Amino acid sequence: MMFNKLLVAAFLTTVTLLSSFVLAGPVDTYVFKDKVTEIRFNALNKELRCPKCQNQNLADSNSPIAEDLRREVYDMLQQGKADMEIVDFMVSRYGEFVLYRPRVSSLTYLLWYGPAGLLFIGVIVVVIILRRKPVKNAQQPLSNDQKNKLDQILKHK
Repeated sequence: MMFNKLLVAAFLTTVTLLSSFVLAGPVDTYVFKDKVTEIRFNALNKELRCPKCQNQNLADSNSPIAEDLRREVYDMLQQGKADMEIVDFMVSRYGEFVLYRPRVSSLTYLLWYGPAGLLFIGVIVVVIILRRKPVKNAQQPLSNDQKNKLDQILKHK
């Protein structure tokens, strides 16, 4: 009987703790003119990073600036602006940091192509190391001269 009470208490505690995580997300109630606009809104909010938060997108952030930016994205969508115009506005206002996938530019070449370059260098290093490694000679049978010399050396011992 005591075990059942402990089990129920543990279950209720777990449910209470886990439900607090569900309630932590931002709640915005925007009305969209069509489903496509709503999908674009959600995609943009997931693609744009909150300028205040560390590694959180606008959709997941509860910060006041994220709320303002979600409202700004909504207003721009209602005005009929294209996704690229919205992204350009956010970049001009907050810099490249606001993008989860920064654009390819002279400032981001290392970010985009650095991993491929490191992989290429690693492959070259492995090839060089393997080529320098001595190849083990396969055992070849002794010639008659070599057998005679070996017999002479063994007889003298």
